[in-house]
Amino acid sequence: MLVCDDEAVLRALVRASLAPAYEIVEAEDGCEVLGLALDRRPDLIVLDMMMPGKSGLDVLAELRANAALGRTPVVMLTARAQAADRAAAAEAGADRYVAKPFSPSELAAVVGELIGERA
Repeated sequence: MLVCDDEAVLRALVRASLAPAYEIVEAEDGCEVLGLALDRRPDLIVLDMMMPGKSGLDVLAELRANAALGRTPVVMLTARAQAADRAAAAEAGADRYVAKPFSPSELAAVVGELIGERA
């Protein structure tokens, strides 16, 4: 699984919520995600919407346009919780949307559901 958020504390919280059930690779910004995703071919990507370099929506558009990564499930994990933000993420191709602050059990359930759908 690839987790991309510019806040180290948030990446650590996601890691604590999902490990040891999943192997987790971390990215700090939107520019780093695509390269890591191509190298690692994660089963799922957890992506923040607001990041330096490229926004989560920009990254999501690149992922969906990439033949090798286009079907990788993406969970948007973001503080932007307005209806317009949720709609923009859905339109860009996000599989699920989890608002910050988040419940670790909610995130684990969403991830488990999406990973289970691919099995």
